[in-house]
Amino acid sequence: MDQLPCETDVCTQLCEHPQTVCLAKAELILDEDARQIAETFKILGDATRVKILYALSKRELCVCDLAAVVVMGQSAVSHQLRLLRGARLVKYRKEGKMVWYSLDDQHVFSLLSQGVEHITHR
Repeated sequence: MDQLPCETDVCTQLCEHPQTVCLAKAELILDEDARQIAETFKILGDATRVKILYALSKRELCVCDLAAVVVMGQSAVSHQLRLLRGARLVKYRKEGKMVWYSLDDQHVFSLLSQGVEHITHR
């Protein structure tokens, strides 16, 4: 059920500020960049993937260990890792028959940290 906007959600008088609009348009993010950011947040919109990323923010883990940490089967974890790899949120390295995962870079750690900080901020 949609709620009607309260008075603070809309201007009570229609008037545009051309200079402000022009500046805001000039500073607006490019469509492709906005799409890529939205895709990243869509990937982050899954609790299992967030738990995997959070675990990897603490240490590098192999698929077997990740499966045990998030209490899922290895194939399900592998599927999630493929999505995370595709979004460039995690990277992997092979060591013999073992595949070790870690966060792709410091930006992913920052996203997670900011999310945790946001939900715990009162």
